[in-house]
Amino acid sequence: METNNAAPAKSKISLGVLLLRLSLLFGTVISLFFVPWILVYAWLLPLPNTVQAQVDEAINHGFDGMIVYVQQGNEPAQFYTGGWKDRANQVPAEPDSLFKIASISKLYVAVSIAKLANEKRLSIDTPVSEYFPELIGRIENLETITIQMMAQHRSGIPNYTNNPAFWLDHPHTDDESLAFALDLPASFAPNEGYEYSNTNYLLLSRIIEQTVGYDYYQFIVERIIKPLELQNTYGSINDVNLDDVMSGYYVGYEEDQKPQDYGMMATAEDVGIFLRALNDGSVFEAGEKEIYDQLYVYEHGGLVVGYQSYAEYHKDIDTVVVQFINTTDFDGYEWNLSEIMINRIVKILKNDAEN
Repeated sequence: METNNAAPAKSKISLGVLLLRLSLLFGTVISLFFVPWILVYAWLLPLPNTVQAQVDEAINHGFDGMIVYVQQGNEPAQFYTGGWKDRANQVPAEPDSLFKIASISKLYVAVSIAKLANEKRLSIDTPVSEYFPELIGRIENLETITIQMMAQHRSGIPNYTNNPAFWLDHPHTDDESLAFALDLPASFAPNEGYEYSNTNYLLLSRIIEQTVGYDYYQFIVERIIKPLELQNTYGSINDVNLDDVMSGYYVGYEEDQKPQDYGMMATAEDVGIFLRALNDGSVFEAGEKEIYDQLYVYEHGGLVVGYQSYAEYHKDIDTVVVQFINTTDFDGYEWNLSEIMINRIVKILKNDAEN
C-alpha cells in the first residue's frame, strides 16, 4: 500500500514560511523603534513657499536659533532668522551675530597654502616630515605624506577628534589636540584612501606659520580678509565682545557653550562674501586657483560643541547659502536634520528661480 507524504511535507513548509514571516514581522516592529522619525518627518513635510517659513519650521524641530544668508547673482543679500541668539535672556536671533564657523575655516587655510605655493614659498609635493622632523616615528608614513595629500584628506593621518579622550576635557591647545593623533596606526597608506581628518589642517596651519614666520591667522588676515574687506571675521573668541556672539547649546545641557574657544568666528555675511569670492575666483591672484584645484573643495560645513554650519554655492542658480544653527548633539540627529534644512532651503530657492 502506497503512502502519500505530500500533505505532511506541505504542512512543514507552511509552518516554516509562517515562522519566517513572523520573524521578519517581529524584526520590522523592533526596527521601528530605532528609526529616526524626526528626520523622516522633516523630510516628508510639504515644502514651504519661503525661506523664512522653512527657518520657522526648523525651530519647531527643536533648534534653539538659526541664521540663514542667501545671496543670488548680483542681488543684495537676504537674511532670515529664527529662535534665540541667547536662550536664557530671551534675545532673538540676530543676522549679524558672530558664530563659530569651525571647519569652514579649512577653506581659508587651503587658500593660504595655494597662495604660498604660487609664490614658490612652499611646494605642495613636499613631504611633511621636512616641516616636522620631531614627529617622524610618531605619525606613521610621515616621510611620504605630502602637503597636497593632507589638504585633500588623503594622508592617512588619524583624526584627533576621533579619539574619544579628546572630548572628555575642553578646550585643548593645538599641542594637546595633536597629541590625540600621535603614536596611532595610519588609517591607510598615503594617497591610498580618504578620511576627513582635523589633524591634517592643524599641521597645515603650522606649515603656514613656519613658512611666513608668524601666526597663520595673521596671514589669512593679510591675504584674504583685508583684500575682501571682511569686517566681521576673527581668529578667536578672545578677539571679540562676547555679547556679539550667538550662544551655543548642546542638547541636554543648560550651559551656554559660547565662552569656549574653537578658532575662527564670523558673521554669516562675511562667510558668504568669502564663499562667493572663492567660487568666482576673486579671492585668487593669477595662478593660485589652478593650485587650489589640486588641494580642496569649494564649500564646507562646520561642527563644534554648540555650533553647526553650512556654506554652499549653487552654480545652477548662482547662489550662496550660509546656514548657522546653534544647537548640537553628537549622539543625536541634529547634524542630519540641519542638512535636511539647508537642502530644503536650496530647493525653495531653485523653485523660485524656475518661476
